[in-house]
Amino acid sequence: MTKAIFQPPRLRREECEEEERRATWLELFFDLIFVVAIAQLAHNFKEDFSFVGFIKLAVLFIPVWWCWIGATFYDTRFDNDGLVDRLITLLQMAIAATIAANIHHGLDTSSVGFALSYIAFRGVLICQYLHAGYHIPQARHLTNWYALGFGISIVFWLASIFMPLPWRFWLWGLGLVIDFTTPLTAGKRVVKVPPDMAHTTERIGLFTIIVLGESIVAVVGGVSKREWTPISVAIALLGLSIAFSFWWMYFDTVDESPLQAMKQGKMKIALTWLYSHLPLTIGLTATGVGVEKMIHGLEHDSARVEKILFCLAVALCLLILSTLHWTSCDLGQTKCKRVLTFYRLGAAAFVLTLALVSNVLSSLVIITLVAIACTIQIVFDIFNTCA
Repeated sequence: MTKAIFQPPRLRREECEEEERRATWLELFFDLIFVVAIAQLAHNFKEDFSFVGFIKLAVLFIPVWWCWIGATFYDTRFDNDGLVDRLITLLQMAIAATIAANIHHGLDTSSVGFALSYIAFRGVLICQYLHAGYHIPQARHLTNWYALGFGISIVFWLASIFMPLPWRFWLWGLGLVIDFTTPLTAGKRVVKVPPDMAHTTERIGLFTIIVLGESIVAVVGGVSKREWTPISVAIALLGLSIAFSFWWMYFDTVDESPLQAMKQGKMKIALTWLYSHLPLTIGLTATGVGVEKMIHGLEHDSARVEKILFCLAVALCLLILSTLHWTSCDLGQTKCKRVLTFYRLGAAAFVLTLALVSNVLSSLVIITLVAIACTIQIVFDIFNTCA
């Protein structure tokens, strides 16, 4: 009984798995907390839908995303379904809930609470890595490297608590730079202890779905306050088509091939693919809020800055998708043809053109043209897949 409760972490090996690992119920439950955090971020951006608001969205989104990434990569490397491991995961969920609770005023009155929550979450992760390294000698070089890099980052976050605004945010930035650089410099350490590639891709895909879900919520929220007329139904379908298109563009071509580069120590390729998901999810969140703003603009035309931000968010998503496609194709991925990269770039250029002429286009025209540009991408995908 005691052995089952205090079972030490076990290194996962893909070649030892009888079948492909799928997300556990606990992992899916864990993701629910981040649904709340993303909803809070979207709500903040909705209240301040401006260029400054977008910067604030990004500043708070990065630590939230990095917390999720940290926990996910630990779980894909080490297997421990004992009682203690479950309690640690539940503790991380409780800390993530405090992060979400501090998001609304995370850049002013709640910035200390936000920083302390981040420190607590990353501190638990460091303890997990040290614990795993203690029980798994072959993983010790990697776990010690991560614990050192992430620990130095926490020092900057701790110091930020005693600094006034806006200097506090500069220390956050330095801490995050160290956090993001630590895996990049892991090199051969990762080759010996790689994550479960297929499962990691699945988990990242689940997070992408969470963010796409915010677009659906935005469409529903935008049309729920309007009288149901042919035009409101049409605008709802346009908003949904944008979310559906991004789902298709991402999941119809994504696989773990770029992450496989970790096994050869090619961290730059693997982390380019992984880190590209950060601006992608930020762009998808902003797109969802932008769709709602365009729907509200049917009665009183949206301000030009709102139209521009909506177009920029969509263009950002298309640009990042082109990067993901290019990285995957460069490694010989068969699901994605290189030409799709240029289709995404062409669509992004078109949407950016809409932003430039947004002063002479109504909200309805802009969301219609954006929806058409995204839907055409799906047509291109279908023909290139069948070719």
